[in-house]
Amino acid sequence: MSLSEKFVNTAKWLLPSPFTIAVLLTLLTAALALLLTSAPVDSEQFRMLEIMGFWEKGFWELLKFSMQMMLMLVLGYILALSKPINRFIDLMLVLIKGNASAAFWVCLLTLCVAWLNWGLGLIFGAIFARKVGEYCLRKRIPLNYPLIGAAGYSGLMVWHGGLSGSAPAKIAETGHFLAEKIGVIPMSETIFSNMNIVCTIVLLLLLPILLFLTARGGGTSLYKIPNFSERSSQSAAVGAERLDHSRLLGTAIGILLVAYCLYKITKGAGLDPNFINLILFSLGILLHGNFESFQDAANAAIGSSTGILIQFPLYGGIMGIMKYSGLVMVFSNFFVEIASANTLPIFTFFSAGLVNIFVPSGGGQWAVQGPIIVDAASRLGANLNECILALAYGDQLTNMLQPFWALPLLGITGLKAQEILPYTLMLLLAGLFIFGGIILVF
Repeated sequence: MSLSEKFVNTAKWLLPSPFTIAVLLTLLTAALALLLTSAPVDSEQFRMLEIMGFWEKGFWELLKFSMQMMLMLVLGYILALSKPINRFIDLMLVLIKGNASAAFWVCLLTLCVAWLNWGLGLIFGAIFARKVGEYCLRKRIPLNYPLIGAAGYSGLMVWHGGLSGSAPAKIAETGHFLAEKIGVIPMSETIFSNMNIVCTIVLLLLLPILLFLTARGGGTSLYKIPNFSERSSQSAAVGAERLDHSRLLGTAIGILLVAYCLYKITKGAGLDPNFINLILFSLGILLHGNFESFQDAANAAIGSSTGILIQFPLYGGIMGIMKYSGLVMVFSNFFVEIASANTLPIFTFFSAGLVNIFVPSGGGQWAVQGPIIVDAASRLGANLNECILALAYGDQLTNMLQPFWALPLLGITGLKAQEILPYTLMLLLAGLFIFGGIILVF
C-alpha cells in the first residue's frame, strides 16, 4: 500500500462526513459553553436549555449568507458549463505539448479563473483537466493524469483571497453579522491590499512552475476517463416553449443585465456577495444564450451546493452558542494570552488551517471563527485586515488536504482521491511556506 493510500485510509477512519463533523462540532461547542461559561445571576433557566436557545437563535442567522454562497457556487458552475467557456478550454488545448506543459497550463489557468470566482474555478479546472486527458489520449501524448487532476484542483489555493472569498466579500457588505463591531471593510483593504496582491502573484508564479517541474520527472501512466451520456433529445418546442429556446430573447436579456452591471460598476458599486452573484447570473444567461440551456446547467450544478445548504445552519448554530453564551470571549482570552499584536495573524493562519479540516467551507468557517478573530484583534490592537487574510490563507492551505470540494472534480475526471492526494499534499507544503512567509513579512 502506497503512502498516499495509507493517508487516505487513515483519514477515512478518523473523519466522518462533513455533515457529521458539523453535528459533532455543535455538540462539542455546547459542551464547552456548558463547562467554560456561566449563566447570568438573574437567569432562572436550566443552563443547557439556555444554550439550546442560543443554538436556535444562531441557526437562522446565516440564511442570507447561506443563499449567497450557494448561488456563488451554482452560478460559477453554470458559467463553466457554457459553450463559450468550453470553446475557450478547447482553444487552450493547443498549448498542451506534453506532460509538463499540461500541468503548467491547467494549474495557471485554473488559479486565474478561481481567483475570479471559486465555483467557476472549481468546475473549470475539472473540465479542463478532463479535456486535457481526452486530448492526450487522442494525440497519444504520455500524461500523468492524476497530476493534471491535482492541477485542476489548485484553484482552491487562491479562491479565498480572490473576488469571491467568503470572509473578505462578507465584511464588504452593509449589515453583515459583525458590522456592529467592525463596520464595513471594502475589498480595497483586503483582496486588493499589498499583502494579498503580493501573495496572489507569488502563488500564480510558483505553483504552476512547481507542477511543471514535477511533471518533467515523468510518472506517466495508463488511465481511463468515464463516459457521460449526452442530454437526451427532446421534441421540438411548441407554443410558448419557444421562448425557453429563443436565443434572441436569452441574449437580449443577458446583454441588458450585463450592461446594468457595468453601469453599476461605473457608479462605484462594491463587490459584495450580492453584486458578485448578479454579475455571475447575468453572464450565465448571456453565455448560455437561452433559458433552456441555462436551466439545464443549473440542474447539473445544484447538487454541488447541498453541502452548503444543510451545513450552514449548523455553523450558524455554533456561532450562536459561541456568541450568546460568552464562549467567544473565552477563546479570545486564550488568544490574547498566547499572542501579541504581531503574532496574532500567524496564530490565526494555523488555527484556520486546522478548523478548515473540520469545517470545509470558507463561509461557515468565517461564521465560526470570525467573532473570535475580531474580538482578539480588537483587544490586542492587531491589524484586523491582516488577520482576516490570514484566516483566508489557512482555509486555502488545507483545502489541499480536505477532499470535500474535490468531489465535483473527481466525478468529472474519473479520478480517485488517493490518486491526486500526493500532488495536492505537495501543493499544501508549498503553500505553507508561501502563506507563512507572506504573513511574517507583512
